[in-house]
Amino acid sequence: MVIDHEVASQIFGDDLNVYVVYYADRKTLMIAPASDEIFKKLHKAAQHILKDRNLKGDKTIALHEILIDNQLDETDRNLAYELQAELGILNVKL
Repeated sequence: MVIDHEVASQIFGDDLNVYVVYYADRKTLMIAPASDEIFKKLHKAAQHILKDRNLKGDKTIALHEILIDNQLDETDRNLAYELQAELGILNVKL
């Protein structure tokens, strides 16, 4: 998944890792910076590497395991998302 540099910097700051959890009933992926230990405990999230995609600052997260385990559409497309800046959480509809 590619995350725009503006969204990434607002939510993840300088973190190099993120916590990710997928809720199948809501078809929602929740992502928070690895520095948010409360998110990890509340959601039983797994840690993923937040990789640089380009010099602009766009970021990527590998979601192969989540896509395969939940039999989700793997085609490239724009995804609807909700930015909860006050909580430091990015919600993505899959």
